[in-house]
Amino acid sequence: MKTIQGKRILITGAAMGMGRLYAQLAAREGAAAIALWDVNETELKKTTEELQKLVPAECRLLPAIVDVSSAARIDEAAGDVKRTISSVDIIINNAGIVCGKYFWEHDARKDIERTMDINTMAPMLITKAFLSEMIASRDECRIVNIASAAGLLSNPRMSVYAASKWALIGWSDSLRLELQQAGYRHVRVTTVCPSYISTGMFDGVKAPFLTPILKPETVVRRTWAAMKKGRPQLLMPFMVKMSVVLKGLLPLPLWDWFAGRLFGVYSSMAHFHGHDQ
Repeated sequence: MKTIQGKRILITGAAMGMGRLYAQLAAREGAAAIALWDVNETELKKTTEELQKLVPAECRLLPAIVDVSSAARIDEAAGDVKRTISSVDIIINNAGIVCGKYFWEHDARKDIERTMDINTMAPMLITKAFLSEMIASRDECRIVNIASAAGLLSNPRMSVYAASKWALIGWSDSLRLELQQAGYRHVRVTTVCPSYISTGMFDGVKAPFLTPILKPETVVRRTWAAMKKGRPQLLMPFMVKMSVVLKGLLPLPLWDWFAGRLFGVYSSMAHFHGHDQ
């Protein structure tokens, strides 16, 4: 997939941050339709107005206020998209939230259920809503799931967030293999696992050793390129890859020493005060 010109794309968390950047790229590359889902009505309106200046007249913008923690609202919004443009060719499951505190400090419903619903269940339900049409189309299709390095490496004050992203990674990569095994190789899945990103979502964190806080523009640019290529997985920066290797090779007490004392991973969330993506 050299370009997304003429493609129909759905972006969750599209009103701000990286979601807005993905939408801008889609507009500049000539997408036929861009479905913009977000729970923030004010910011969604701003982003839609901005995109109207970028897209050609034939491009359809489909903004919708969607709380992706609600399965019913996902079904309703997906139905609206299908009635308008039949289906989508690209899904970017970008919406996410984080609760940065010890597990016992989480509220069962407000924190735990909501985190799992938005970070894990929503990508599954959204993908399920459109996957049959993507498979049947036989055109090049893409599913991008924005996970996290926290889904690969344990970290204090991220237990629920880590759980949501571990589950997302397991589902996302299994779906990739299932599509291959069933012969639907035109539908490719990319799982993205970045470390901390300076979107405001992780304000207050301290970057681990040799692991700089990433710029949103860098993550979006690399994710966009990986999506087009149909790359299975994108880990960034390089130390995330190295950490996964080291964790697999070292005895757990030794890995804990490296992660906690040398790299500073285990103290990186000590002063977290970020907001939802």
